[in-house]
Amino acid sequence: MSFFFEVLLGGVLSGVMYSLIAIGFVLIYKASGVFNFAQGSMVLFAALTFVSLLERHVPFWLAFVATLLVMLLLALLIERLVLRHLLHRSPMTLFMATLGLSYVIEGGAQALWGAQVHGLDLGIADEPFTLAGLMLSQFDLFAAAIALSLVIVLSLLFNRTRVGLSLRAVADDPLAALAIGIRLQRMWVLVWAVAGFVGLVAGLLWGARLGVQFSLSLIVLKALPVLIIGGFTSIAGAIVGGLIIGASEKLAEVYVGPILGGGIENWFPYVLALLFLLIRPAGLFGEAAIERV
Repeated sequence: MSFFFEVLLGGVLSGVMYSLIAIGFVLIYKASGVFNFAQGSMVLFAALTFVSLLERHVPFWLAFVATLLVMLLLALLIERLVLRHLLHRSPMTLFMATLGLSYVIEGGAQALWGAQVHGLDLGIADEPFTLAGLMLSQFDLFAAAIALSLVIVLSLLFNRTRVGLSLRAVADDPLAALAIGIRLQRMWVLVWAVAGFVGLVAGLLWGARLGVQFSLSLIVLKALPVLIIGGFTSIAGAIVGGLIIGASEKLAEVYVGPILGGGIENWFPYVLALLFLLIRPAGLFGEAAIERV
């Protein structure tokens, strides 16, 4: 049983890493109804900018602040050059715009910082840590603590502040929000900036684990099952979905993998997501769409 719980808890902690990516999707979708396919590229751009500044002997915290300012500038440019001109367009048009943005951001990152692979050391050793007789990863514990802190802060932002209420109003009905004086452009800049900050944190953690390379942007695909299970409109759902995906894929690999020949960890989350689409399309915490006919 101790081995089972080690695999389970290790998978849960690994799932938190997926949740960090999914939170960026949820923020933008919750506030604007846009599925931001460029979130993976934003993670890559943030991580690549940060590690490139470190390699130029910029102090850690100064590099973090400078990268955060770069992500804020990126959010402003996205709103001014793209979103402002696509106001009131269909969700499919906005999705295709973010798909194009992902390639533009990746190309800009390569032109600015180059295409070589970078190592990133955050000073957190990925070594075993004994807790109640179970061997866990110190790095995974640190990532879980960061994710929990983000969830608490973002939940307070959306539910307890005037800005959060404005963001929810924009998501429910942009025209009505404009009619009562909410500046839609400002809200979009804000939510993309927050998503950029989440992308920066996720980029640092993923970059420290996998290395900062262009394949880092592909982790966006790993977030899709998390979003389907947790729901596209729930920050807490992104965390729960990540925990379910992380735990289920590890357990499936250890206990079912030998029966099927192994290698099921990469595709098992999509099977689980497909089952959720058949049973509960809105996800565990998502809001079911109601249309009048």
